Amino acid sequence: MKNLLFKTFIFSFLCIACFQIQAQGPKVLVVTAHPDDETGFSVTVFKITHELKGTVDMAVMTDGGGGFADSQLGAMYYGINLTDSVTARNHLPLIRKQEILDAAKIMGMRNIYFMEQPDDWYTTDPTPYISGKNWNIPFVESRMDNLLKDQGYDFVITMLPHAGQHGHHKTAVMMGLRAVQRFKGAKKPIIIAGSPMTLNSKPIDFTELAGFPITKLKAGAPTFSLNRAFRFKENDKLSYKIVADWVISAYKSQGAIQENAIHKTDLETYRYFDINDAAGIGQVEKLFRDLAKSGFAAP
Repeated sequence: MKNLLFKTFIFSFLCIACFQIQAQGPKVLVVTAHPDDETGFSVTVFKITHELKGTVDMAVMTDGGGGFADSQLGAMYYGINLTDSVTARNHLPLIRKQEILDAAKIMGMRNIYFMEQPDDWYTTDPTPYISGKNWNIPFVESRMDNLLKDQGYDFVITMLPHAGQHGHHKTAVMMGLRAVQRFKGAKKPIIIAGSPMTLNSKPIDFTELAGFPITKLKAGAPTFSLNRAFRFKENDKLSYKIVADWVISAYKSQGAIQENAIHKTDLETYRYFDINDAAGIGQVEKLFRDLAKSGFAAP
């Protein structure tokens, strides 16, 4: 009898273990420059963690201290003059860390890794950062290498580093690309670039960032999309855009980009970098099929 109970216990344990392995969703690392950059991917992240039961972490390059250009309402909310550069740089890094933690909780993220590089000023030139002049690139590279080695990510998500992007954004993308390129493990993660769009906007014309061939997109690879504007429930009252609004609402210190770009986003679109093996395209296609079928799916 004891032997039978023992065998039943072992069989049950193995069945539970097998189910947990099969039920485990994708592991994803989001790489951004500033707290709030991930708002362009927020519904993708939410659906991965809540519906596919995956794991999402985020690596944030800067301390967020430079985000005071559109902080008029945030200044009233926090009772601090966040439009003054000196005051803002003293207070914003801590404020924006708390904001990103609040946003991460909504999206279901597991860990945030702060790289603490200076959020100095706005420029579209990544050279001062990627060269190591303004950022401690060896420190960031070491941490990124350890993350990829220790965590076994399936996918890395970055922004699309087009010419009009902030130099911090472009550098953050290259930190992700270089880390994937250096990775020597058995399972190299697939890195994709996301950009928010409206239903009526045209995709950004992008092949690679001039002077930085590592940013090249793979020729012939498809674009992958998640429609956060799809409406569901009685009389089409809801869409996943409400999730994006929840995330946006965490960032009280910010303003213009949320109201004028992220809130209006209908599609979260992703491109496939050339450093990936072409065989990985099928894995990304499966991810977005799974996302489309999960939760409140289109009929």
